[in-house]
Amino acid sequence: MFNSRKEQDRAANLALLADTVQSMLEAGDDPIAALANVSAVINFYLDDINWVGFYFLKGKDLVLGPFQGLPACTRIEEGKGVCGRAAATAKPVIVANVHEFPGHIACDSASNSEIVIPLFQDGRVYGVLDVDSPSLNRFSGADAAVLTRIGEEISAFLSGKSNFR
Repeated sequence: MFNSRKEQDRAANLALLADTVQSMLEAGDDPIAALANVSAVINFYLDDINWVGFYFLKGKDLVLGPFQGLPACTRIEEGKGVCGRAAATAKPVIVANVHEFPGHIACDSASNSEIVIPLFQDGRVYGVLDVDSPSLNRFSGADAAVLTRIGEEISAFLSGKSNFR
């Protein structure tokens, strides 16, 4: 059960976010346009965030894709930062305080917490969904579950788009 109206609102927003992304991907045909809209929808539905976007593996580095927020690092070396850790381990990474994360890459100095969800194709990581917040300890297990579901939907969508990579 929910302890407060705010938790109910957040749970409802997360459910609506996932449904909206699914509908957008079902109607989309261009990968870049679809991911630009997905990042905008995530930015709209998630409260207290300052950056959301995608990085995709090009060789061994993660390269910036569609996003919402201030300009970001365009290339992240293999295994570096929170995004690199999620890509290397093939597991979601939630960081309550990025200033305590060894090797954190500060693209936006306002970011204090972060969640990164790996994206898969043919069982291999090919990119990540990255969301930052100016608040400490912003991301919960519920956020991770919904963003993982969204990551799975994005992965399925992009698997049919051979011209994307």
